[in-house]
Amino acid sequence: MNRVVVTGYGAICPLGDNSGDIWQAIMRKERGYTRVDNPGEGINARFFGKIERPLNLRAFSKRILKNTPRFAQLALIAAKDAIAMAFADTHTPLAHYSPRQCGAIVGTGWGGFDDTAANFYQYREGTASIQSCFHTMPSIATSAVAINWGLKGYQNTPVAACATGNIAIGDAWALLKSGTVQMLLAGGAESTLTPFPVWSIDVLGALSKEQHDPVKACCPFSRERSGFVMSEGAAMLCLETLDNARRRNAVIYGEIVGYANHSDAWVNLTAPAPDYEGKIAAMTGALHSAGLTINEIDYINAHGTSTPANDVNETEVIKKVFGERAHSVPISSTKSYTGHLIAAAGAIETIFCLNSINGDVVPATINLRHPDPACDLDYVANEHRYLSQLKHVMNVNYGFGGANSCLIIKRMLND
Repeated sequence: MNRVVVTGYGAICPLGDNSGDIWQAIMRKERGYTRVDNPGEGINARFFGKIERPLNLRAFSKRILKNTPRFAQLALIAAKDAIAMAFADTHTPLAHYSPRQCGAIVGTGWGGFDDTAANFYQYREGTASIQSCFHTMPSIATSAVAINWGLKGYQNTPVAACATGNIAIGDAWALLKSGTVQMLLAGGAESTLTPFPVWSIDVLGALSKEQHDPVKACCPFSRERSGFVMSEGAAMLCLETLDNARRRNAVIYGEIVGYANHSDAWVNLTAPAPDYEGKIAAMTGALHSAGLTINEIDYINAHGTSTPANDVNETEVIKKVFGERAHSVPISSTKSYTGHLIAAAGAIETIFCLNSINGDVVPATINLRHPDPACDLDYVANEHRYLSQLKHVMNVNYGFGGANSCLIIKRMLND
């Protein structure tokens, strides 16, 4: 079976227009969300992460852009940076691979929900766009990425709420391991911030109820937490087999060594299952596929949504999987900086894991002023932690509907 490595990555979110700027913002402990005075009728939430800057779309044709809603445009931007990083000499994988051996997996949670809602009202007024069909398709981001770079191999669009980004990367890992393809772009994209789509989530009680203080708006594992902060963005990784990456002398940023996803099959679609079984299976399955023990995990990038139910449930799951080791492994939630990017969360947090292992740093969980006694693990509160070496890191993400995913990323050594 092939070993699978990361040779490039790209991202965009409110913290920055590329992965480097985003990571530096995290190192400066900046927040990517702000207060919105009037988000829409009936919406209680007040904090959101929106990219206020105009999107730089000059590299893409008008033909592609007219058919793409905002979330797909964010995916194009992230994919462009990932390809530029991975193929710095040619800016195209087709200089090294056949088009049929290259593909794209771009996941989303709500896809073009904003555009769908807007076009419905425009339809009633007789002004709906003739591109409405394409703006509604969850797979439009995958299509746009494949078209723009001529990737004629495998394509797919996983839709698994907040676990989507991890699942996209994990599925790409499995395909590359088996030799089905030789290069895949994988990740997720999300932009759902207009009133009706936001209301449909807020009415479930899932979003942060904090009205004024940004510290309390998103404070994973804190007594002050009250829900997650909706944010927008995209993140994409370029994955190749180790042999192919070495053959073309590519820079290798890390290796994906383990992956698993399991369902809760729990009747409450927004609550974590009380039996913990799906999450435990995802974490232990990823460890098994990586051939690792709990003692070999040096850092966990937690789901850490800042919701009352998730953070306690996640703490208990880590205790059940790691036993006594749970109290000594560093854990943090980078959603405290970005807010919740939904389908892009797992992908951008995989990039943060790569930054961590290559910089020997565990990013802090900021805003953690008053830890919840029920969340009593080492959540690296407020100050980044620099360690001598991080070799294996774990990235976990869970989603509405009982989706549970786990990736394990390894530092590339001379092996």
